[in-house]
Order: sequence, then C-alpha cells, then structure tokens
Amino acid sequence: MSMDLCRRFGANVRRLRREAGLSQETFADLAGVARSYMSEVEVGGHNPTLKVVERIAAALGVPPSTLLE
Repeated sequence: MSMDLCRRFGANVRRLRREAGLSQETFADLAGVARSYMSEVEVGGHNPTLKVVERIAAALGVPPSTLLE
C-alpha cells in the first residue's frame, strides 16, 4: 500500500468504527489486534496485511474494498 492508500484505509476504518459507536479498544478486540496497532492503522502508520484487512472489514461488517474507497 502506498502511504496515501494507508492513510485512506485508516481514515475509512476510523470513520466506520466511530459510526458504529465503538471505542478503539473495543474495536481492536473485535478485530483481533492490539489497540496500539489499531491506533497506528487509523493514522496510516501501519501497512496491514491482507489477513488483517479482512479481519478489520469483518469486524466492521463491510467488504474489504469499502475500506479502500
């Protein structure tokens, strides 16, 4: 993922998580990742693997492609 794509992905995750009314800690637990990792994902600081993208999308109830739009 390019840095722009990482930031877009993170912004979409943050927006959808907030719309779902979930704290970052609760959401990280649902997605099976550490809260500190999720924090970095949401600001575009991590380049998540496809498996992590799938887990995040599943926890949000959206297709993975939604997170890249």
